[in-house]
Amino acid sequence: MADSLEMVERLVREGSPSVQEVATVASPGARAAAWAIKVKSLALYNVYNVVAVVIGEPGSLPVEIGQQVQAVNVAESFLQQGTLLAGTHAIMFRVADRNVFYAKP
Repeated sequence: MADSLEMVERLVREGSPSVQEVATVASPGARAAAWAIKVKSLALYNVYNVVAVVIGEPGSLPVEIGQQVQAVNVAESFLQQGTLLAGTHAIMFRVADRNVFYAKP
């Protein structure tokens, strides 16, 4: 998971000239916003429609909650259609104004 955060930070810093660096300030007791998600479908390129899930007791299936949102899979190219299968589970983070996750196809 630390590798995913480092990759996102690198992409924010080294991205195209139109990308701005984003800093997060955390106070004592603060935590990063992250959700367990399930991929529902491909939207465009490496952007997917996802839904949050609640993980229950061992041996039980995750339960979908809330509405679908779009999230970027930073493990895939930003220039080609994504190949991640529907039903894949991952952890999604909120980075600036984007939802991002890292899941290899």
